[in-house]
Amino acid sequence: MFNIKSIIAIFSLLLLSWQAQAQGDLCITKNTSFRDSEKLMFRVYYNVGFVWINAGNVLFTTKPEEVGGRKVYHITGDGRTAKSYVFFKVNDKYETYIDKETLLPVRFVRNVSEGGFKFKQDVAFNHKKGQAVSDKKTYAIPKCTQDVLSAIYFARNINYNNYKPGDKIPFNLFLDDKVYNLYIKYIGKEKIKTRMGTYNSIKIAPLLIEGTIFKGGDKMTVWVSDDENHLPLRVESPILVGSIKVDLMGFENLRNPFTSMVSKDSSD
Repeated sequence: MFNIKSIIAIFSLLLLSWQAQAQGDLCITKNTSFRDSEKLMFRVYYNVGFVWINAGNVLFTTKPEEVGGRKVYHITGDGRTAKSYVFFKVNDKYETYIDKETLLPVRFVRNVSEGGFKFKQDVAFNHKKGQAVSDKKTYAIPKCTQDVLSAIYFARNINYNNYKPGDKIPFNLFLDDKVYNLYIKYIGKEKIKTRMGTYNSIKIAPLLIEGTIFKGGDKMTVWVSDDENHLPLRVESPILVGSIKVDLMGFENLRNPFTSMVSKDSSD
């Protein structure tokens, strides 16, 4: 079933490290991959059998703001089901405010409308005190904790050239009032052909949290552009019923040249 939490979970690589193989927390303070005014457009496809259905669209936008006197990236993720997808209507909005100096979230806001269910959450982060305040309750968080949306931009700023296939890149994530010790598994590099063209890409295989719409294990595959933008190009994963695919369909105002594109020929 399509919802933006599931899709954002894909991009932020919700990886649960049941095996203690992650090598400490990783903090990234230098942004080299995105800038103010960037827009990324994705299309979500759902498959049962041999038919791929256009299930919805997700738009990520970035703009400059200030929170408590600090300059931040205000990043918004909007997810909606396609008009033709009549099974379950979704209109979700996720927002994160990332400190430009530390690349850590200052605030996270979630507005969910899925069928008849509505939910709102507002989380304030105090990284110096090691705390997150959610719905007036205070939770202890470890160093360099991300939220579910800021984790996407954390992952985009990883220098994958520093890793070899099989390496696991750890980070901490605060989601649904819990802290998860997570990691991203680096697989290697390969060319991939999508609806927009053919690209040189970086291939990642996340280990998924069992109990969500995803099956446990490392069956999901994520390809990101092998350039300094590190744009998610395609995501493929089985889910509890059928499978899901997410493709990058458009972008605006990238920070760096989009040099990973080999050709503009496309494929369904």
